[in-house]
Amino acid sequence: MAESTERMERLFFEVFEPLPRQGPGSRSSAKRARDLCAELPPSPAVLDLGCGAGAQTFHLADLTTGTITAIDNHAPNIERLRAEVTERGLGEWIHPLVADIGKPEHEPASFDLIWSEGALYNIGIEEALRLYHPVIKPGSYFAFTEAVWRKKDPPPEVKAAFEDYAGMGSARDVLAKIKASDFSLVDHFTLPYEDWWGDFYTPMERRIEELRGKYVGDAEALAALDEIAREPEMHRRHSDYYGYEFFVVRRD
Repeated sequence: MAESTERMERLFFEVFEPLPRQGPGSRSSAKRARDLCAELPPSPAVLDLGCGAGAQTFHLADLTTGTITAIDNHAPNIERLRAEVTERGLGEWIHPLVADIGKPEHEPASFDLIWSEGALYNIGIEEALRLYHPVIKPGSYFAFTEAVWRKKDPPPEVKAAFEDYAGMGSARDVLAKIKASDFSLVDHFTLPYEDWWGDFYTPMERRIEELRGKYVGDAEALAALDEIAREPEMHRRHSDYYGYEFFVVRRD
């Protein structure tokens, strides 16, 4: 059983690691959120939490002129990001690190902007706002996306797909958590449908087909790929029940 679980995990990373993004999002949505951070200094210090392979990190590099500390706990993501940072000649501005976002070790009041796309479910919104309040400068911004329910009573397959998202609620529930924190809301918006497909589900489906060719005759691997393929297919059928919301808050 343990060997089968380990193999499933390897196949999961074999699908996800090469993708342009490891979750929904886009440059246009990043720009919209960045524009809500209206009073950033000219060269902000930015912290990108759960950066994955760095798609949004490079968007931030385009949208700001400061330095970016990009952290993720999956070492291969950071290795890929470091290689691309070097290739693009951005080593002076982007600093990738293997680290646990649940255990910040940053100096107090050291960042003008904290950014996180699709990663805070690992620690929870309330905990993230608590942990990173001391790290961000007074009057500075925290921008993040969070999975939310858009309709009540989702189908069983949708509910099961999000069982690891402990405490997942509606956008209104997240707003209540923000109100109870030491941050104030700037604004929020829903990621458009296209943000799930352009750099995420469309290349994911291509990657799954490539791997089906690689693993022809391997029933266990093909079954695992079929399981992963259910995610984009479920989004085609049930995207009205759930989505990602981009929140921008400011430290009081």
